[in-house]
Amino acid sequence: MFSSLYPFYMVFRVKMFLNIRNGLSVATNSSKVIRQLCTKAAAFENVTNNKQSNESSKNNVVDYRHIYPEFLPDPKPEFRNVLREKLERSDMIARRTQIQIPEFYVGSILAVTSSDKHTPGKNNRFVGICIDREGCGLRATFILRNVIEQQGVEVKFELYDPTLHKIEVLRLEKRLDDKLFYLRDALPQYSTFDPNMEPELLPGGSTVPVNNLKVKLKPKPWLERWERQNLQGVEDLGLPEKFYIRAKELEKPWEKYDLMKDYMKTIPEEEQTEIFSEVQSHLHKLEVTRKQMKRKRVFVKPSKLA
Repeated sequence: MFSSLYPFYMVFRVKMFLNIRNGLSVATNSSKVIRQLCTKAAAFENVTNNKQSNESSKNNVVDYRHIYPEFLPDPKPEFRNVLREKLERSDMIARRTQIQIPEFYVGSILAVTSSDKHTPGKNNRFVGICIDREGCGLRATFILRNVIEQQGVEVKFELYDPTLHKIEVLRLEKRLDDKLFYLRDALPQYSTFDPNMEPELLPGGSTVPVNNLKVKLKPKPWLERWERQNLQGVEDLGLPEKFYIRAKELEKPWEKYDLMKDYMKTIPEEEQTEIFSEVQSHLHKLEVTRKQMKRKRVFVKPSKLA
């Protein structure tokens, strides 16, 4: 009986062996496929993380470019010196550890406390609107304007001048134009600010507001031909048509398509990323330490009453 069933038994074993081998090959193939999928998923995740990090770094560069424009060097090739620029950046960071230089823009209202070598032991405080900000490195400057006793007063400060003791932002805002020199020919109320003005605080994380105020200029004569400068923050000048025709004749609309001119006026994005990545950690540390100092409460022990 067993001899008659032996062939069927061998066929059964062969079939079992083939099924097991096929199962093993399927299992190995499936494990290979799973490994490939895992490697592809890891590579995709790395690519997405790199893209996100690049986008965040680009956003940081854009933010820093507007908040700290003085860290970017002069784009003119004849003024470039890599060693001097690096030393200047280290000096600027060292100066920022001694004095808080806040974020401000053209159009913000500031209060600057400084000392004068001609009056030792006495500090001067000047309140005004920032009408210009220019320069790079340790030569960065800004101009404040205020009308005091019906007389326009402008003071030009160096941002990293050691005689500056305090820079306060009383109102953080932007204007429609990059320079506000036309306030010199505007009515006095647009440049008059109280010297005892209290700071206006913005909620944390909010964007810097843009003041859409349109300034009304005084009648001619003016210091410059404002009708030729395409100003956004000025009301209609009310000039005869010939002035606008002449301004249109002198326009250079093709300059906005001159890529080489734009390139020569700016620093390449790769170089900006390199500069701000070098400075970012130091600036972040300064911001964190200042926030911690603000949160600290100094306990003063009450004295005994007599």
